[in-house]
Amino acid sequence: MIRLENLSWTPPGKNRAPILDRVSFEVPSAAYAVLMGRTGSGKTTLLEILCGLRSPGSGTVRIDGREVTDLPPGERGIGYVPQDGALFPTLTVREQIAFGLRMRGVAADEIATRVLEAAEGVGVSALLDRLPTGLSGGERQRVALARALVVKPSVLLLDEPLASVDEETQDGLIDLLQRTQREHRITVLHVTHSRREAEGLGELHLRLEGGRVLSRTGLT
Repeated sequence: MIRLENLSWTPPGKNRAPILDRVSFEVPSAAYAVLMGRTGSGKTTLLEILCGLRSPGSGTVRIDGREVTDLPPGERGIGYVPQDGALFPTLTVREQIAFGLRMRGVAADEIATRVLEAAEGVGVSALLDRLPTGLSGGERQRVALARALVVKPSVLLLDEPLASVDEETQDGLIDLLQRTQREHRITVLHVTHSRREAEGLGELHLRLEGGRVLSRTGLT
């Protein structure tokens, strides 16, 4: 479950208008929510606050009933796939997926097992010893998804995960995201500009307008 209460954020500088203005909404446990909004409306900022990469000016963040507003990213139980995957250029796919586990001090034998499981789950087992250079857009997104899922999060945040791939690849990734969410019972918040993605994935539709998030049961 994701719950934001009166969350606000204003960019640094004098006389700047708030990007997020007392945002409050809830995504129920194991629901797939899609957040839409215009470019520059603050969608990525909202995700970064949720996962702990940016601090809000005010308000609270709760994950599964626990307040995490001031906790570091690794202690929030959240998996995050940023725009374009943001893979590390010098790490192999195996090392990319293992990164979060190593940061948490997980034992090497457990890391090896969980990396293989995550790679198999998203269909990148054959790529484990490859570097990101030369991977297709779809392959990069699958690796980024495996890296997020390997830490077994209860919440998954996706920032435009299908924006850099063609329509045919999008279809495969949409199927993968649906299957992953069902199998792992993960609460998902997926940012997109695409109505096609929203219609295919989201059971809860949200829109960011004027610094506020509106909840809708369907798209209009």
